[in-house]
Amino acid sequence: MTAAFCSRCAAPMASAMLGGKQRPQCPACGFVAWRNPAPVGMALIEHEDRLVLIRRSTAPLADYWAPPAGYVECGESVPAAVCREAHEECGLLIELDGLVGVYSQADVDVLIVAYRAHSTGGELAAGDDASDARLFAVNELPLQPPPKDGSATDLWLYQVVADTIAHWRGAIRPDHNPRSTTQ
Repeated sequence: MTAAFCSRCAAPMASAMLGGKQRPQCPACGFVAWRNPAPVGMALIEHEDRLVLIRRSTAPLADYWAPPAGYVECGESVPAAVCREAHEECGLLIELDGLVGVYSQADVDVLIVAYRAHSTGGELAAGDDASDARLFAVNELPLQPPPKDGSATDLWLYQVVADTIAHWRGAIRPDHNPRSTTQ
């Protein structure tokens, strides 16, 4: 959804063909309201040799278990946002161990940057956007059905969560020491 008026000069916006697509452009000052995905940082946190998951209390994927994640705010880096969101959503302080992946889809308005991490302090507790926070061993990970009647964002995020948890499941070894991980 695009604003009806220019955010720079308050003139009514018009539609213009730019880069092969119709885009909102101000005829008075030339400002283009580009529609870009919002960056989200996600943390696959290992704590006490188990994975931290929160039960999401809001959409998308309300009532599903997922790694802590949230929007990157202006004035912070993606890694800083991941650490902030982890603390806000599950109460843990973390250090990042490496990039898991970057996830995007054309019909979804977010781009997720997922990291492996380990806890360095704090206490596990449900916080912002979480109704619960728990630790899961590899053989205890929750089985969650795909969302019925979900939006494109719900269905995509469900797949991202499944993929990132599968990555964690495959990355854990009996001799694993998260502080020495260099990936």
